[in-house]
Amino acid sequence: MPMDDLAVYLDEHEAAIVKEFKRRIAVSDSDQYKGLIHLNGQALYRMVIEYFRSEITLEDIKELAYKVAYERNRAETNIGDFVSNVCMGRELVIDLLQKGPFTPATLMPALLKINECFDVFLVHAVFKYTDLKDNDLEEKKLFIERSHKDRLTILGQMASSFVHEFRNPLTSIMGFSRLLKEDYPNLPYVEIIENELRQLNYRVSQFLLVSKKGAVYKQMEVFSVWELFDEILSFLYPNIVDVNVDIQCSIDPTFQLKGYKDEMKQVFINIISNALDALHKKTGDKEIVIEVSQKLDSSLITVSNNGSPIPPDLLSVIFEPFFTTKELGTGIGLYVCKEIIERHGGTITCESTDLQTKFSMQFKPCDTCTTGSMSMSHHI
Repeated sequence: MPMDDLAVYLDEHEAAIVKEFKRRIAVSDSDQYKGLIHLNGQALYRMVIEYFRSEITLEDIKELAYKVAYERNRAETNIGDFVSNVCMGRELVIDLLQKGPFTPATLMPALLKINECFDVFLVHAVFKYTDLKDNDLEEKKLFIERSHKDRLTILGQMASSFVHEFRNPLTSIMGFSRLLKEDYPNLPYVEIIENELRQLNYRVSQFLLVSKKGAVYKQMEVFSVWELFDEILSFLYPNIVDVNVDIQCSIDPTFQLKGYKDEMKQVFINIISNALDALHKKTGDKEIVIEVSQKLDSSLITVSNNGSPIPPDLLSVIFEPFFTTKELGTGIGLYVCKEIIERHGGTITCESTDLQTKFSMQFKPCDTCTTGSMSMSHHI
């Protein structure tokens, strides 16, 4: 029978084909299975012969494909080299048969069976390899997430201890500075001391929010966004003057939000402080624009600046904990912002170009929040 003749012919040339395959394969020196590659090629060659004789099924080829896929995954080498080696092996087999004493009528069905064997092998091997890689990536992702959680747990514990030990003396110092100001209104530098203490208290509050104990025993309130930003800009006024930046606000004075006001204040202080840092070394006009807009299904608060842009490769990680580009940064500022915004049922995103960097915070409307039709612009 023609197929038996083909199988015998392939049997006779097995050693030569395997030798040529071993000579031509692409293999990495770091591949721990490099000594098995030509043997896997020989095993596939034997399967082609046995498939001609109907001694094996496509399921047997699948088993070999899975075995090789496990090896390729562990070897951590280029899957492209594997595919190239398989295609090169197919080419060797087809060239061998075309040089043999076979008629086109015999070769045509033989070539179809050869292609079927190699195609089935490739499809199953690449599918399994991809599946194994996906599982590996998922395991690494889970490991990273667990590591993040562990670090955040430790940070939370440290924050709680730090805040407890630091807040009491800080509160006492702030209280005495206010008494000094009342008793000696003309005493120099008291305003500077008070401002620095407020800044220090703000930094301490960041760690309090990371510990996630800031919202315990508190109740949400409805507050004016206009008044909130007025407080924030007054708080940051020394920094604003130092950077010499133009702050423009476009906020409906009747617009309100429901939430934890002190936490939302923390969010916007963080974002505006980052904007001031981005503008600090800029030459020319420096501008921060704060806008609030109300839609039917959401409220949008944006804070933009025309300072140095955030590199595109960093935009996706700026909200990750401990990520910072500042020399003395803690890497928790924007992470805290994201946590607070999400705790209020909102989202925060960032876009950055050479022209401007914009942080957008979107909130769902609440029944107790009201807004009027009038809008106004506030210039500082």
